[in-house]
Amino acid sequence: MYVIGERINGMFTDVKQALREKNAEVIKDLARRQMQAGASALDVNVGPAVRDDKGGMLWLVEVIRSVTDAAVAIDTAKWNVMSAVIPQVPGKKILNSSKADPEIASQYVGLAVEQGASLIGLTIDAQGVPGNVEGRVELGAQLITVAMEGGLELERLFIDPIILPVNVSPKNPLHCMQAIAQIKAFADPPPHLMLGLSNVSQRCRNRELINRTYLAMAMAQGMDAAIMDPLDTELMDAAITAELLLEKMIYCDSYLEAARQGQPGV
Repeated sequence: MYVIGERINGMFTDVKQALREKNAEVIKDLARRQMQAGASALDVNVGPAVRDDKGGMLWLVEVIRSVTDAAVAIDTAKWNVMSAVIPQVPGKKILNSSKADPEIASQYVGLAVEQGASLIGLTIDAQGVPGNVEGRVELGAQLITVAMEGGLELERLFIDPIILPVNVSPKNPLHCMQAIAQIKAFADPPPHLMLGLSNVSQRCRNRELINRTYLAMAMAQGMDAAIMDPLDTELMDAAITAELLLEKMIYCDSYLEAARQGQPGV
């Protein structure tokens, strides 16, 4: 399971304050703890904390790079910020994210290829998020086509079918799982299939339980990556156990400890 840690985001109060005060120790601590908990990469989003998105992003990346060489996912919807920041990110990097419109996706694919980066593509177009499985699958196939035509290896493409909160769209969690299974079958080797996991429980009660349960269900349909909270130990244990039950590891009584020892940040 490719875990992209979600905690370095200006939507969180501690990160917002650290950005405004340029408190590097808070960011270093979050980066270290997420990697130690098993994250494979770290998502970076300035959120509403600062007006200078580019400057804020570059400062966060600089601080993160002082403690880890893990892949950094630059999380912004602004092309001018993405195109300015990505070339200045040393080491492994991910563009988060592109819409599926061919013109937009081609632009992002081109930048990813030029920079040796990976790309997260969203199944969303000018009309918004599709309200059915078929629409998500169609846009997923469109992203695969643009990536292949643009020279981006599918191993570096992550497709996100957009999970919405279950209290807002009750059918959406099932639609996302069905889309994951279908998109996964479009190419060999397939792209990665992922979700921004915490969105499924946004403004819900029992958030942690919903996240953990949906993670295992989506993994059973072929999801192999997620932007999620690696500091939630029970969530990480659910991911490890799901991989065990999907025959991605051999059982032993100490399988949790064995899996943790092999995690990227350990």
